[in-house]
Amino acid sequence: MPSPGDRCPCRSGEVFGACCGPLLDGRAAAPTAVQLMRSRFTAYAVGADAYLLESWHPSTRPASLELDPGTTWRSLEIVATEAGGPFDTTGVVEFIARYRDADGAGRLHERSRFVREAGRWRYVDAAG
Repeated sequence: MPSPGDRCPCRSGEVFGACCGPLLDGRAAAPTAVQLMRSRFTAYAVGADAYLLESWHPSTRPASLELDPGTTWRSLEIVATEAGGPFDTTGVVEFIARYRDADGAGRLHERSRFVREAGRWRYVDAAG
């Protein structure tokens, strides 16, 4: 886990302790779908599988999650958003996540759907 003063893995420009750190350790909830997306990327980057499961909507959440220790998540680029603000109940975040694994460099380009229920954003699935 990064130190609070380290650069946040989501590349927001903030330090971990002021960005994704409070979300991953349960001290705060993501105010927007974009911030939840950033924190989920960070969770993949630091191996926080429990946070990934907790932030996944129950309707689509897998029973378990096994992260590949051979995959290093390198950077996140937010491409576009639709809704997902603090007063919305749904949102879509399009992103590009870059990684490196045994096959070399790769990228995941996805449009993720989010819902906010009881004041908490949750990841639903990849939008079609």
